[in-house]
Amino acid sequence: MPRYALLLAPSANRVYADQAGRLARAELSAFARVLSTDVQGIDEQTIGGVGYLAFESGTALTERDVAYLSNLSAAYALFERVDDGLLRPVPLSPLARYDSDLLTIAKYAGKTNEQFTRLLLNLTLLASASAGRMLADRLTVCDPLCGRGTTLNQALMYGYHAIGVEIDGKDVEAYKLFLQTYLKRKRLKHTADLVPVRRHGRRVGRRVEVTVAASRADRKAGDVQRLTVVQADTTQLDGLLRGNCADVLVADLPYGVAHGSHDAAGGLSRRPVELLERAVPVWVGLLRRGGALGLSWNTRVAGRARAEEILRAGGLEPVEYHDLSHRVDQSIERDVLVARKPA
Repeated sequence: MPRYALLLAPSANRVYADQAGRLARAELSAFARVLSTDVQGIDEQTIGGVGYLAFESGTALTERDVAYLSNLSAAYALFERVDDGLLRPVPLSPLARYDSDLLTIAKYAGKTNEQFTRLLLNLTLLASASAGRMLADRLTVCDPLCGRGTTLNQALMYGYHAIGVEIDGKDVEAYKLFLQTYLKRKRLKHTADLVPVRRHGRRVGRRVEVTVAASRADRKAGDVQRLTVVQADTTQLDGLLRGNCADVLVADLPYGVAHGSHDAAGGLSRRPVELLERAVPVWVGLLRRGGALGLSWNTRVAGRARAEEILRAGGLEPVEYHDLSHRVDQSIERDVLVARKPA
């Protein structure tokens, strides 16, 4: 059986790096769903004093298989292990429509780790009916709690359209400024507008509308990506976003430490379960049939069983993955839950 060794990328977050191998095993197992061959014996191994994720495949990986694996959140380099004990490089071809600093250059308090953001998006895509279209199509990713746009930027990097919802006007303005500055600096053809949003004739917020093409040829051919960010309460999107607009929906729930969400009375709640109960019916309406919802949250303030109950009550079916819980810091133990909307 062909044998491979995946070199994991270093992480700027030391705590996350200590757990990256275990998370990568679970992610690789999820990618096996779209590969042309079985993947077996996934294990962390030390080769020449360096840590790798080793695995075997029933037959040699095809070009398409490698293209999928190139997008593993922690993938740095892939090697085939040959009989003489040497490692033969296998060139990776990740979805990377823009330079990597689109993901890394923004620094602010509360920013989610870029590797984890990519892992959560990958797991959600692989659980959806769009998994087989991940490499080629312009899918649409929605983050209904987008903050300053880490998930939206990853969607753009993959070549997808993106939709975000954020209640904090300062975050919406900061993200527009960052993205517009980035696109200008990279000399990418784009439009970026900030316009008022009205419902029933009343102004209820603002909307950022961005179109961008990765090259002049793409722009001329009309091959553009569209990004929309709506400043609004994510539980009250009636009339602001059309239904069935997203292939996948990805959200990093408030951790209940430094961040919270507005409750039904308009006060600030630090309990993610309260937000989930009110938001899931709205979010399910945004998903296309066969779409998937991926969530991350702090298990120290909300149990997994209750979160699964809420998703099932909303008509979603949780997808079983290997254990993805991991420590973020002393007050945050993060977990991942993915659920699918019936096709």
